[in-house]
Amino acid sequence: MPRPAAPTIAGQQQQTNSYSINADGTVYVTLAQVRGESGERIRAFVQRMFESADSASARRLVIDLRSITGGDARLLVPLVKGIVLRDRFMHGGGLYLVVGPDSFAPSQNAATLLQQYANPIFVR
Repeated sequence: MPRPAAPTIAGQQQQTNSYSINADGTVYVTLAQVRGESGERIRAFVQRMFESADSASARRLVIDLRSITGGDARLLVPLVKGIVLRDRFMHGGGLYLVVGPDSFAPSQNAATLLQQYANPIFVR
């Protein structure tokens, strides 16, 4: 039975890794692939995103994991490390993970590690 298409965050496309920072200090990150179309490695993308978030004094981080359908470990280290090194994302509604029916379950991989260490709010 076909599944309905997952809704998208306004202004975000699910084919490439991207991020944006709103004026209210919220970083919206879409992770769609381990290596972007431009050839940028996930580690470089995540580092660039966190540097931008730090520069903007971002207070909230929303990570859309709906397009990641596998458990590629190259995503885990830079993402989890970047979050746990920034206390502002670890508590009080600072981290949101968006998962869907085709993304890996909250009981696996990055979502599980973040659940154990960063107390995210899951959105489906």
